[in-house]
Amino acid sequence: MSVAGRALKRTRDWARGAAERVRRHAGPDRVVRRRPCPGGMAVAVLCYCLSLTPSLLPRSWWLQGLAAGVSAAFGYAVGAVLQTFARFLLRWAGVRIRPHVRRATGAALGVLGVAAIVTVTAWSVRWEGQVRRAVTLPPQVVWWQWALVPLVAALVGALLLLVARTVRLGTRIVARAFDALIPRPVAYATGVVLAAFVIVGVVQGFLLNAALDAIESGASLADKGTGEGIHQPGLRTLSGSPASAAHWDTLGAQGRNFVGTATARADITAFTGRPAEDPVRVYVGLRSAATLDERAALAVRELERTGGFSRRILAVMGTTGTGWINGQGSKPLEYMWGGDTAEVAMQYSYLPSWVSALTEDEAADTGRALFDAVYDKWRTLPAGSRPRLLVYGESLGSFSMESALDGSLARLTKETDGALFVGPTYDNPLWKTLTARRRPGSPEWRPVVDDGANVRFAQVPKDYGIPAAPWGEPRAVYLQNGSDPVVWWSPDLALHRPDWLDRPRARDVSPAMQWYPLLTFWQVACDLAGADSVPDGFGHRYGTMPTTAWARITRPPGWSEADTVRLAGVLESVPEPGLLD
Repeated sequence: MSVAGRALKRTRDWARGAAERVRRHAGPDRVVRRRPCPGGMAVAVLCYCLSLTPSLLPRSWWLQGLAAGVSAAFGYAVGAVLQTFARFLLRWAGVRIRPHVRRATGAALGVLGVAAIVTVTAWSVRWEGQVRRAVTLPPQVVWWQWALVPLVAALVGALLLLVARTVRLGTRIVARAFDALIPRPVAYATGVVLAAFVIVGVVQGFLLNAALDAIESGASLADKGTGEGIHQPGLRTLSGSPASAAHWDTLGAQGRNFVGTATARADITAFTGRPAEDPVRVYVGLRSAATLDERAALAVRELERTGGFSRRILAVMGTTGTGWINGQGSKPLEYMWGGDTAEVAMQYSYLPSWVSALTEDEAADTGRALFDAVYDKWRTLPAGSRPRLLVYGESLGSFSMESALDGSLARLTKETDGALFVGPTYDNPLWKTLTARRRPGSPEWRPVVDDGANVRFAQVPKDYGIPAAPWGEPRAVYLQNGSDPVVWWSPDLALHRPDWLDRPRARDVSPAMQWYPLLTFWQVACDLAGADSVPDGFGHRYGTMPTTAWARITRPPGWSEADTVRLAGVLESVPEPGLLD
């Protein structure tokens, strides 16, 4: 027999032997056990119960069921590992537990588990009511919907457990197929590696990429649309007009919304009772120029064309993932300064913020390119005729603007005349630095930095007066709600108790909320889904607070507190799109 024939025969014999070993050792009960793991079930019930404890925001019954199901599946895995380890120690110590003792223990755990699920699910209605009251929602919970929570949790947990056991079965099949060729530990290690390779390939190469492709396709189509009631402007002071080099069809949906909702001069005059100017709004979309530097240069040319550098106020604005700018942050300046304002922004993505956050470099690079280009032109102007240079950003937009200043308070106070950051993310570099060096005793949710010399943090107007010390210029304000998961969610929550849960707590954080390793991280992550489904002043909704903030940062001559209150009333009806915009 030739060498090739012998090699082929050995390969065939090995394959037959591997198939026989798989047939002998991998029965259907390897995927679904006849009896669940008692230790796994015990920890699963514990994690289910803990997942129902209060978090930052109220949840719908289906979201709570999903969160509880994932928590229970994680707990089952932990409990199964602990039980295996305990069994190994008992065997090593020569201790044997009689079968009837195991059965009695399992039955007792089952009864206690069911009782715990029923009791805690019922009691969680009260916890949910506390969280709802904290954000001024009616405390009542529809009991029959909340009764579905354990059912949804059971379905989600069972599905995740089935997936995990299927993966484990595949790992064992691969390991036993190699058992005859290599030592058993190496065979099992090979099975684990191959299983991990397949899982990562399927999740990242198929599921994740397919999901991202679908999201990107939908977002791209939405970016080409135009909101209802939005029309191409005719004013030369706006990008997208016939005179603009940033053409209307290149601005993106949010860019068209931004320039198409500029405050009308007549509305400003009606509010102030004085003649007003047409505000300048400059916006450059992803499709307006080929490269980042070209888009930044185009933004400066647009400011020059529209006379933006000759206005009294020039605000550089960071956008969220889709390119959105909140009207609650842009309109107050136009009313306060009689339209003698210029606002400039640049799009870096058309994807929702929760997707764009995965590639924060784009937000940082765009903010830096825009601010540097504007600042380089601004500083060449005669000192006596320069506009006041402000920066503004909400959520991921605040990260973009902080990154533009390299996260440096020194640069902010030297190169700008004021800043407003709304709902900052955990990754904001300057926010992190300022919060970390707050005055001892000041809470994380309202820190006091450098005795409030330049920077202050607020959730309600009276917070601007904390501390009771002189507030110099330039002024920067951070608006952050105590119940905003966008601000408080971070990877550190997994293993470290956050300072914002210390006493005293923010007014909108339930006193019953506790920190649990890993689970609180998951709870607050789930809160992100409902961050904009609460009233203004809670979660990620800031209502007209930017109006009061701008009045503190850059108060025009003759402006009064009564004017601020009146303007806030006018702007209450301005739509505030949600977190995913």
